[in-house]
Amino acid sequence: MMPKKARDGTDTKGLLDYLYGPGKRDEHTNPHMVASWDDPFVEDPARSPDMTIADLALVLDAPVYALLGKRPAEHVYHVAVRNAPEDRLLSDEEWARVARQMMHASGIAKEGDDQACRWVAIRHADDHIHIVATKARQDGRKPRLRQDIPKMHAAARDFEVEFGLRRLKHGDKTARKWPKTGEQEKAVRRGLSEPVRETLQRTVRQAAAAAVNEDDFFARLTTVGVRVNKRVAPDGNITGYSVAMPGDRDGGQRAVFFPGARLASDLSLPRVRERWTTAVMVPTVAPAEMWQEAERRVRAAADQLGAGGLHQGAGDVAALGDLIVTAAVVSPYLVRSQMRRAAYEYERASRAPAARQMEGQARQLYRESNQVLARSVSSVGRNDAVAALGLLLALVTAVEASRRWHQAQEHRAQAEAAGRAGRLLHEAVEVTVGVHAAREYKSRAERAATRSGTGRRVATAPGARPMVGTVQDAIPEHAREILADPAWPALRARLVEVEKAGDDPGDVLAAVAARRELNSADSVAEVLVWRLDGWQRQRSSAAAASGSGTTAAPAGSTGRSAPVRMQGAPSQTRRPPGEEQQRKGPKRGR
Repeated sequence: MMPKKARDGTDTKGLLDYLYGPGKRDEHTNPHMVASWDDPFVEDPARSPDMTIADLALVLDAPVYALLGKRPAEHVYHVAVRNAPEDRLLSDEEWARVARQMMHASGIAKEGDDQACRWVAIRHADDHIHIVATKARQDGRKPRLRQDIPKMHAAARDFEVEFGLRRLKHGDKTARKWPKTGEQEKAVRRGLSEPVRETLQRTVRQAAAAAVNEDDFFARLTTVGVRVNKRVAPDGNITGYSVAMPGDRDGGQRAVFFPGARLASDLSLPRVRERWTTAVMVPTVAPAEMWQEAERRVRAAADQLGAGGLHQGAGDVAALGDLIVTAAVVSPYLVRSQMRRAAYEYERASRAPAARQMEGQARQLYRESNQVLARSVSSVGRNDAVAALGLLLALVTAVEASRRWHQAQEHRAQAEAAGRAGRLLHEAVEVTVGVHAAREYKSRAERAATRSGTGRRVATAPGARPMVGTVQDAIPEHAREILADPAWPALRARLVEVEKAGDDPGDVLAAVAARRELNSADSVAEVLVWRLDGWQRQRSSAAAASGSGTTAAPAGSTGRSAPVRMQGAPSQTRRPPGEEQQRKGPKRGR
């Protein structure tokens, strides 16, 4: 359960009109009041012919006009309380209890105080309510609202236990800074796939991860097209910075700059500078050997992560986060989508709720690996997913080590983020295994031609072969487990696609299954789905290359720096933008 306080306002009736209205895209359904400061005597405009929205606004505002002292410039207090999508639906009575407790915790209306502020709770969706109050007590005084947000969050934690909802953790100030509603709406109007804040946060993080000093950091931002404004003290020292995207302007046509600390807590200039407190000496590595060299260092660091204590462990996971960010930028394009999502998910795990020390063996090894990737890729565009397999496996081990460290420190949110990132890296590993299998695959007809000198092959008509029998024939030792797995329908769909493409599904399944052991998999069917995804990507890539006579690597896949791309309409799910979004250019203002 997440209480979120909106900015204070001045128009009570305007806010009520919106809450009781259809919404901006007809998303409001059955708007009605679930609780108020004076139940059951306050009538609901949605259900009573004797009460209008204008009347309700006047009743709420009455104590404001009766204040003994100066009226507050913004007297409307607005809180939305929302449940997670997977939570059960609460009844109106349960939401009414939540609203009363939130008002008690905030100080707006303490329980038993009949002179408290006036408020109403409105529900127009299954998963949340809005509470509207006016910041004026009925005895002519102003309310005391000290620490209202933390106190409402504490009340929410109690309801999560009582109602059996998803349990969140008290804020440790490491959470991602989400775009505001106005920023999201602006992105929709401009046709962007995400708010500008998200684009800038990702771009600045990539520059900070790859840079070797402060000048390099600012140069990287300028190179990719970000506008940089440095804050310079009278003595000439740079004390901060802010960034803006070209064409992003406010209503007065002024560029919208975001300070680094407003993008993320670890992107303030002092926290960015911590990356360079210790010099990193990176040996010259041949581009063809960069994956192996980075892998060696990552494996050496995994056993040492957090060995120096809490503060050194915080520095270790921060350095690992930078490494994953850089690996996502330079990763082969066949696994780049998984790598970008892994970097997105690991971001929270890279911010431990403790002071961090940036010295330590693990941190040093991660930084060296980071620089090996950042430097080598600038000289060669290596898109060989198979060559990167060793590094991917090493990153899976490193992220799992960080997850265990966070668990030992009772950093639940960070441990969960590391777990999500580890799963995505595991998926990238299995996709790579499928790519490798596709490269070395020879069909039965090709093998027969090698032995007998003929390439004739009798193809099975698509859909003619039952896939249950295919699995039982190809990998009999895992067939029973696969057929009982929830991921079996997805695997069957992949096998049908393989058959439609003209390959023997049993032959292909046996090939990808034999490429790497399956006994340690939590879900054999899911692992095989990932491997077949890699198989299909490689086969499609090879077909495109043979058809065009050029390499299958898409533009921009070399890992070289490219101008920042603005994005299209914001997504409703928490996921980073896909490959296709990187191709849209920025809309520049005049």
